[in-house]
Amino acid sequence: MLRRGGMRITAAPLRHCGPMSTQATTVDRLARADSHDYHALPGDRYYRLAILLGLGLLLLASWHLQVFHGVIHMAREHGWASFIVRPAMLWAAMGSLMLLFRTLLWYRYHTPPSADMQQAPPLTVIIPAYNEGPMVARSIHSVALARYPRDRLEIIVVDDGSSDDTWLHIEQAAAQYPGLVSTLRFERNQGKRAALEAGFRRARGEVLVTIDSDSVIEPGTLLAMAGPFRDPRIGAVAGKVSVYNREQGLIPRMLKVRYALSFDFLRAVQSTYGTVYCCPGALAAYRTTVVRRVLDAWVGQRFLGRACTFGEDRALTNAILEQGHDCVYQRAAIVHTLVPTRYRQLCKMFLRWDRSYVREELRFARHIVWKRPLPARVIALLDLLITNLRYPVGWAVMTLLVVLLPGHPDLLLRFGSVLLLVSAFNMLYYLRGERSWDFVYGIGYSFFSAFALFWIFPYALLTARTQGWLTR
Repeated sequence: MLRRGGMRITAAPLRHCGPMSTQATTVDRLARADSHDYHALPGDRYYRLAILLGLGLLLLASWHLQVFHGVIHMAREHGWASFIVRPAMLWAAMGSLMLLFRTLLWYRYHTPPSADMQQAPPLTVIIPAYNEGPMVARSIHSVALARYPRDRLEIIVVDDGSSDDTWLHIEQAAAQYPGLVSTLRFERNQGKRAALEAGFRRARGEVLVTIDSDSVIEPGTLLAMAGPFRDPRIGAVAGKVSVYNREQGLIPRMLKVRYALSFDFLRAVQSTYGTVYCCPGALAAYRTTVVRRVLDAWVGQRFLGRACTFGEDRALTNAILEQGHDCVYQRAAIVHTLVPTRYRQLCKMFLRWDRSYVREELRFARHIVWKRPLPARVIALLDLLITNLRYPVGWAVMTLLVVLLPGHPDLLLRFGSVLLLVSAFNMLYYLRGERSWDFVYGIGYSFFSAFALFWIFPYALLTARTQGWLTR
């Protein structure tokens, strides 16, 4: 059993072995057999065409189901309801156009070329760990065995005051790579931001890569993360996050699909205009000179009078965007991370994410978006508006459905039908890159999210000032 902060996750036992045998096999076995560039996959043009046709068919099917007709008719019966229906329909139209625009940008995304072994820059990998148990050793091994010039690679592992046997596993793993892995141990838990700061200040590389201690990378990930930094405008790079423990229940299977969409589709779109909003803590890379300029402000960040603890990844991304640098997505750099297996754990994770989303979205809207180049600024502002309107519009529509449901029970069936159609259509985006029957779990996640996770963002909004980690 692995302890991840306040939760336990079961994983396969870690076997000690020679540097290039079982550990390499463990990591390689996780690699997916797909291309890093969807344009190169067989039949890609047909998937792209299916997505475009699906956008039109989705609207026609919704209309045929008389969802809009029925709601409009009911709204006329209740005069007050029209104040909800009309703005909701306008937002739906705007959202459809935004989805079409995002799709076209997604088609334009191309995976940046990886660095080569001869010209790869000096690189430091920082792994902060807290009560991770043997999983931290897996993380260290995956980095040490990655393809990267040894004379230009440095690995720093920081034990953030763990109360279990994490430090023992760090020492044992580090001993297998003398001169490559250095370690640091806090006497007490100071938080992930402090652990990363310690690594940042000790790093000697020109590029800094952060990897969560509950994650393993694929062999080509470090070269892929270093590649985009050939462009001096690039300040940060986001990696592709997949699910490590996807065989351990329904929730990890659903999250595998959800991650593929959120970590690939959205970041690929944002990357086309250099404004990836969040380089995830599980796998991100930063230009060292840029990090050093923003480090003190990032460490001392406060929100509503309180020191910021979680959300360090988006906070650092915002700081780099604020410096005028671009943040891009690297599809070829893949990390596999542990995810929650139980509902309670999942809610805590999403609650922490949403609280940091509220804080950093306000910061982005007030200061950072206005410093972006004009095309990126316009796209980001439209995205900001339409994306965040989904919350008040969605709550208003759900309230309307609840009020009208007693007299019109068929509304629930209509709502479920539309949700099924929308989620099935979204799976076309997943299938374009994954070509897996796991898309079924993605459809299930849409219903699970609508009925079991709807409360998280409103609660996060009301408690945004809270800074507890929840899993620590």
